[in-house]
Amino acid sequence: MRRIVVAFASLVLVLSACTSNNTESAQPSSSASGADACAKDSLNLIKPGQLTVGTDNPSYPPWIVANTPENGKGFEGSLAYAVADRLGFAKDEVRWVDVPFNSAGTAGPKNFDFDINNITVTPERATVVTFSDGYYDLSQALVTMADSPLASATTLADLKGYKYGAQIGTTSLTFIAQTIAPGPQPAVYDTTNDAKQALVNGQVDGLILDLPTAYYVSSVQIPGSKLVGQFEPQEYLGMLFEKDNPLVTCVNEALAGLKADGTLETLQQKWLADYLSVPVIK
Repeated sequence: MRRIVVAFASLVLVLSACTSNNTESAQPSSSASGADACAKDSLNLIKPGQLTVGTDNPSYPPWIVANTPENGKGFEGSLAYAVADRLGFAKDEVRWVDVPFNSAGTAGPKNFDFDINNITVTPERATVVTFSDGYYDLSQALVTMADSPLASATTLADLKGYKYGAQIGTTSLTFIAQTIAPGPQPAVYDTTNDAKQALVNGQVDGLILDLPTAYYVSSVQIPGSKLVGQFEPQEYLGMLFEKDNPLVTCVNEALAGLKADGTLETLQQKWLADYLSVPVIK
């Protein structure tokens, strides 16, 4: 009887060891699991094997060049392809879709995997969409006509009493109301093109735009206008996702890699460095 008991106990120990070893081998390490989750075939995408990226139409330099994001030129155009490459996508596996700025940040399903469109990360927007980590610290700036009294403004106090315009749904509008607090209510426009035309027509005294856009508007698009100055950075840009889309984790990993190897800084210097010398209005 003792021999049978000993033999049975030995068998139990052997089976337990085998079960333990099999369980451990079946459990992937946390690092392997994370890597697999960001493998190209594992990504949560609108269309498998294709990265769908949204941006506004029209879009402008220095963000997108020639209103053609497919050319990979401009800061956001080139950054989108750099992220795509990190995720394992060839250039011809990236598809761009038109996404009006005002609709990108609304709640609900999206027709893109992420949207890249000068979108400032705010707590209010983050209640209905998800943002990536920041990829650029952004300043607001003032554009007016060169013959306007505003053209010589150097302080926030100099900006009082004038009428400003900005695109609907932008943080530029918030900046006018909360930081400039000019007195007259700002004029709100459906697009930046409409706001620019209002300045040309004399319907507003100045436009508040993000600095790179303001630079382009004043130097290329509106003859006789002036970029008066920029304001100290208060914002940062992030890529926008449908709320709680797990793809954001992999995009953040890609952005971290682009920061670590210097690619992000190189792209900023290539496309945005011209704007760093603009005077600051305080």
